[in-house]
Formats: sequence, structure tokens, C-alpha cells
Amino acid sequence: MNNLITPEQARAELLGLLKRDSFQRKRVVLASGKTSDYYLDARVCSLSGRSAYLIASLLYEFIKNDRIEAVGGLTLGADPIIGSLIAYSAGRGTPLNGFIVRKEEKKHGMGKLLEGPALKPTTRVVILDDVVTTGSSTVKAIEAIKNIGCPIVRVLAIVDRDEGGREAVAKFGLTLESLFTIADFLKD
Repeated sequence: MNNLITPEQARAELLGLLKRDSFQRKRVVLASGKTSDYYLDARVCSLSGRSAYLIASLLYEFIKNDRIEAVGGLTLGADPIIGSLIAYSAGRGTPLNGFIVRKEEKKHGMGKLLEGPALKPTTRVVILDDVVTTGSSTVKAIEAIKNIGCPIVRVLAIVDRDEGGREAVAKFGLTLESLFTIADFLKD
């Protein structure tokens, strides 16, 4: 973080923006197939300049001392987070690479599952996600990186809905950490 805003101030501001712009109380069917009485579309904020900056700065605080080399996750939720975090890290003098895990291998060209600079089995990575419900998207990204052999240092999300994602990630011997949980949104 810079000297103008503390992590606590950034977290409070981001929560306010997420509540205002991304959170809706309405019945929806989630990607997991579950129905919910609320919806949290974090992309509304992760694709907005101020919110993207706050997300990147807060996630950077998690990883700044971990010797991370690359950050990435499953498309589409992780994509804007990856972009903002790699740009933010470069501004801090510790540029990171990014990678995007496709939902399935490309059917043409090089047939890639991962996009971005090549990862080596020694590359220290962080898996990113926007909103974690059951953890299925996060798990797909973890599996893709485990197949390469990269050490996964952290698994980070903007919001954990507390609906099984943490447990799904734990099956890989990893811990899901999030900036917020759904309880932060349901208090009011």
C-alpha cells in the first residue's frame, strides 16, 4: 500500500464499493447449480479502476513477502484480478507474471490450457478467484497448476461465500484465504 491509504482503509472502502455495486438481494441460480437469495458479481468491481486498484493492493499485502513469481486462476472471474495485481506489483518494483487457466484446452492453435508466460515446475504461484462458492473453479485452477508441478503458495479470493469452497481447497493441502466472507455482506 502507499502512504495515502492503509490496508484497513482500503478494505473498508472496497467493502463499501462491493456492497454498493456488486451485491444484490435476489433469487439466482449460481454456476454451481445452487440457488441463492443473493448474488455477488465481483467483476463489476474488479473491472472498475478504483476497485481494481484496491483489490490489487490488498491482495499484494497477502503475498508481498512470499517470493511469488506468478499469479493466476480460472477464466473469467480471475482475469481482471490477475491483470490488476500484475500491474500493481510492477508499480511496487516486484513485477509478477500472470497466467489464465482456460475452462478446457483450446481446440486449435497450440491447444493450450494455460495462457501467459510459461510456468516451470519451480515457479511459485498464487491461485486467484473472485467469488468462491463450492470451489469448483478454484479447484480446476489448482489441478492445472499441480499438473505442471508448481508450488502453490497461496489461494486467494475476494469473497468466500462459505458454501464448501474452503473445504474443497483444503483437500489439496491448501488454505483458501479471502478478503471478505459472505457474512460481511449479510450483516446489514
